[in-house]
Amino acid sequence: MTAHPHPHPHPHRTDGDGPRTGPGAGPGRQVRAVRLGPRSVAALVLISAIGVMAFGWPLLADSASGLAHSRDAPWLFAALLPMLLAVVVATIADTGLDAKAIAMLGVLAAAGAAMRPLGAGTAGIEPMFFLMVLAGRVLGPGFGFVLGSVAMFASALLTGGVGPWMPFQMLTMGWVSMGAGLLPGPERLRGRRELAVLATYGAVSAVLYGLIMNLQGWPYIAGMASGVSFVPGDPLDQNLARYIAYCLATSLGWDLPRALVTVVLTCTLGGTVLKALRRATRRAAFDVPVSFTPDPPRGAASP
Repeated sequence: MTAHPHPHPHPHRTDGDGPRTGPGAGPGRQVRAVRLGPRSVAALVLISAIGVMAFGWPLLADSASGLAHSRDAPWLFAALLPMLLAVVVATIADTGLDAKAIAMLGVLAAAGAAMRPLGAGTAGIEPMFFLMVLAGRVLGPGFGFVLGSVAMFASALLTGGVGPWMPFQMLTMGWVSMGAGLLPGPERLRGRRELAVLATYGAVSAVLYGLIMNLQGWPYIAGMASGVSFVPGDPLDQNLARYIAYCLATSLGWDLPRALVTVVLTCTLGGTVLKALRRATRRAAFDVPVSFTPDPPRGAASP
C-alpha cells in the first residue's frame, strides 16, 4: 500500500503566502499546523482562566477570604499548573498534531530553547521571544501555545532553571506565541506592514511577560520594604500600588531591553525567518489529506 498526499502530481496547497498549485502562488487562506476543535478550544480557555487565577490571586482574592491570607496559594498553583498544561498539550496533540506538526514542533522548540541561554546573565537579552512570535504568527494559535510551553520547558532543563516558577513561565510563553497566531490579517498583511505589527506585538508582549511573571514571585517577598511587598488581606488599590512600585523597582530594567531586542530582531531578521517558516509550512502541506492506494500486483506495470 502506497501513501499519496494527493491524487494529482501537483496538489493544491495553501499557506501564509497564498494558495499554491504546483509552483504557482496567489492570495489565499492561512494554513494552520494545528486545527483547533471544540475540545482544544475548551482546554485552552480552561487553562487560561486558571492561569489568570494563578497569577492574579493576590489582587483578585477578597480580603475576607482565606486565600488572601494563605501562604500556600502559590505552591498550590505551582503544583496544579503542570498537570493542567500536560492535559491541554495532550488534548491539542490528540485532536490536531500529526507527525509533520510534531517534527516541526521539535525543531522550533529546540531552536527556541537554544536561543534563550544566549542572553543568560545579561539584562533583558532574550532572542527566544522573537522566534516564538514569528512561529506563532505563521503556524497559528494552537501550535503557538504548544510551542511556547514546550520551548520554555526545554530551555528550563537546558539552563537548569527548574523551579516552582517554571509552569508559570510555560503558560505565559504559551500565551505570547498563541497571541501572535491570533493577530489580524494573516492573509493580507505582508512585508513591512506585517513586520511593524509583529514588532509592536513583540514589544508589548515582552513587557507584559515580565509584568505577569512578577505576580508569580511577588507574594514571596514579604520581608522586603512594605512599600513594594504584598500584604495579605489589604485592599486591592493598596496592593496594586505596591505591585506597580515593585515592578518599577525590580523588573523594568529587564522588560524594556527584552522588548527592544525583540523589535530589533523582528525588523532585521523577521522577513527572512517568516519566509523560511512559510516555505517549511508549504512543503509540510499540513492541509493536504493523505490517501492510501493499494500497490499493484507484482509483475504488473505501474500506471
